[in-house]
This record gives sequence, structure tokens and C-alpha cells, in this order.
Amino acid sequence: MLIAGAALRLVAAVVLALAIALAPPCAIAQVPGPPLPPSVTVNASATTMVTNDRLQASLRAEAENQSPAAAAGQVNAAIAKALADAKAYPGVKVATAGYSTQQISEKGKPTRWRVVQSISLDASDFTAAATLMSKLQDENGLLLSGMAFSLTDKTRREAEDSVTLQAIKSWQARAQQAAQGLGFASWRVGHVNVQASGGGPVYPLMRAQPMATAAAAPPVPLEAGTTEVTVTVNGDAVLETAPGPTR
Repeated sequence: MLIAGAALRLVAAVVLALAIALAPPCAIAQVPGPPLPPSVTVNASATTMVTNDRLQASLRAEAENQSPAAAAGQVNAAIAKALADAKAYPGVKVATAGYSTQQISEKGKPTRWRVVQSISLDASDFTAAATLMSKLQDENGLLLSGMAFSLTDKTRREAEDSVTLQAIKSWQARAQQAAQGLGFASWRVGHVNVQASGGGPVYPLMRAQPMATAAAAPPVPLEAGTTEVTVTVNGDAVLETAPGPTR
């Protein structure tokens, strides 16, 4: 029994020694590091107004008939002719869009079917786009559903580049003013974000209309308008030199 007790005490001593040796560094009192330098968050922005150079429009062909096949045939023929005629305007990108078939039931009237298909136009040549839209309405019987103006990607990038430096300089000036106002003689740039915003507001000039007669459509009026492009700089100015003693 004495031998067994001594053995147990030896094992316990070994375990305690291992526990102390393997104790993590955090078990030892840590010395706090130096405090972080003070900083101030500053915001600044620069804005420019840019003339829109991109036109996007949607036109549609509609037909109603008691036979869904007959209605579809009329719409398909109108869209096919529109696509063929649009090839004469290489500066205008044309693509087919939505296609829908709807059953219409009204009391006292035979059931009929309405078929609608749309095409989209995308162009920077406004004269060619306006001419094509007028042709598609006058000669093909298409209806203008909507039209919007925006900036091309190239124009947007150039506008953003032109005001980014202005926004950064404005941010630097405000950071300098903030540092001086707080009594610091110098500062350095901390974490800063530069972000562009504003892009492509839609200017619909014509809403979707009910089915119209074959009367000639007037020329499509175009007024491109402008888009506001803004670059915002937001970040921290780290204040380096502590304020001097007050008098």
C-alpha cells in the first residue's frame, strides 16, 4: 500500500509539472501594446454632368384573333420584316425580346387570343435610331413601348476618371483642415474607399399604349438629357503629431 501511494504521488507530480510546462503564453500576464493613433473620418465627392450618348428603345407587334395560330402568324411576319428592315441600319443593334400569348374572354364576345412580341434597339447614333423607329411604326405597324437614354460604358469610365482626381484632392484638403482644426500638425492617409455612383437614370418618353390603328406615326422626338456622375472618397486621416501643450 505504501508503494502504491508513493507511485500515485509521483504520477501526480509529473502531471502537474507537464501542465505548468505546457501552459499557454496567455497564462502569463500580458503587457498591453501602445495605443492606436487617433484618426478622423473624412468624406468628399466630385460630380460632373455628362450628356447621354446611348439610346435604348423597345417596340412591339400586336395581333388579336380567334385563332391563336393566326394571331401568332401576323406577329411573326411583322417582326420578321422589322428585323430585315433594321439590317439597313448597322449603327443600331436590334434584338428580339419578350413574346407572349394571352387568351381574352369577355362576356358576350367570342374568345380571342392576343399575341405580342417585342424587339429592342440599342444605339449611339440617335439620327439612325429615330429614322428606324419611325420606319418600323409607319411601314411595319410596330408600336413604341418605351425609350430611355443613358451613358455608354466608355463615356462613363472617362467621366469617372475625370472627377476621381478632383474628389481625392477635395478629400485631402478636408483631411488637412480637420487635422489642423483638431490641433494636429501632420497626418497620413489611413484606409480610404473611392467609389463611383450615379449611372443610368431612365427617361421614358413614351409608355406602353393600347393597340393602335395603322395611321402613320409622327417622327420620334429625341432629347437625350444628361446623367450625373459622382465619385465619392471616404476614409480615415491618421493624426500623427500630438497637439502641443495648451497655454
